[in-house]
Amino acid sequence: MNITLAEFTRTIDLAGVFVNALLGGAVAREFRMDPVGFIALAILSGLGGGLIRDTLLQHGPPVALTDTLYVIIAVAGAAVAFLIPMRGRMWSLTYPMVDALALGTWAVVGAEKTLSVGLTWLPAILLGTISAVGGGALRDLAVGRTPAIFGGNTLYATCAVAASGTVVVFSRFGLASQGTLVGVVIGAGLCLLARWRGWQLSPSLKWDYRVRKMQRRKRD
Repeated sequence: MNITLAEFTRTIDLAGVFVNALLGGAVAREFRMDPVGFIALAILSGLGGGLIRDTLLQHGPPVALTDTLYVIIAVAGAAVAFLIPMRGRMWSLTYPMVDALALGTWAVVGAEKTLSVGLTWLPAILLGTISAVGGGALRDLAVGRTPAIFGGNTLYATCAVAASGTVVVFSRFGLASQGTLVGVVIGAGLCLLARWRGWQLSPSLKWDYRVRKMQRRKRD
């Protein structure tokens, strides 16, 4: 049975909703929230990036508001996180993979949707990145944490840019379906590799550090 690109993209989109909702539920458990808190953070985390993307695209109502399956999937992720403790060695091993998969999935879907409405490569990369990191940023802000994309962590938004860029390149050569798969692999793989190797963007230019060091020496 043949599967259209739209159906394939929707499947990946829903998978991203569930994974991000699961991560939102994990944060709710960390902060010892009640079921309402689990659902709220799961919806923010699972649907936030897509809502921002669809609102900016202005191509009809956000899909999360027109397709009830999206909210159902997000609530299901909250239920799983509420019933199954997200802690211990197993979670510490699986969390990076789940988080990386979510990032790659959202970036790819965001870029695909942007291209599908006729926008060019730059908006596709921008909205792909926003799709990937928007929900997590809203989730972190809701609990008073600095979002991971603002620094102090291993590469995150950069991985979303790479995944979105992959989709753009493949689509340019008429290989949209292949670009979707490769984009997820590149985004998730780069995210995992950055965690493993501890790759981070520098918080400041090297010359700035040298200037500060010289200023301290003068004061001493």
